[in-house]
Amino acid sequence: AALLSKMGYNEKERVEIKIEFLRMITRMQIDMAKKTLITGFFETYLRLNPEEEKELEKRIRLLNPKEAEEMLELTTSWHEKGRQEGRQEGRQEGELKKAWEMAKKLLEMGVSPKQIAEASELPLEEIEELKKEIEG
Repeated sequence: AALLSKMGYNEKERVEIKIEFLRMITRMQIDMAKKTLITGFFETYLRLNPEEEKELEKRIRLLNPKEAEEMLELTTSWHEKGRQEGRQEGRQEGELKKAWEMAKKLLEMGVSPKQIAEASELPLEEIEELKKEIEG
């Protein structure tokens, strides 16, 4: 089922391939953790764009209600994992932004770019560029 994502298909078939994958995976007698793992593999090779995702959801809702519910549960669990990863990335970006704000304050206080780079692990060249912007 997961290898469907690597088989030859054209761009117009992407949503159909994912529907067929979801049909196969929901019919398998395996637990949700394994289904999520296999779905992750599939998603690595066939990731739908937002427009295709909307089409997928619309087409799933036209299926048998029980089958549609299982498919949507599986796609929702995968999307939840993506949201968790997104939150982690957001935290990392926030930490980086805070480090740059601190670097700017330290430069304004007269701390050398080299000392800031050593303490913050930010690139020295970029800190020096920031110092030029502040002074300029």
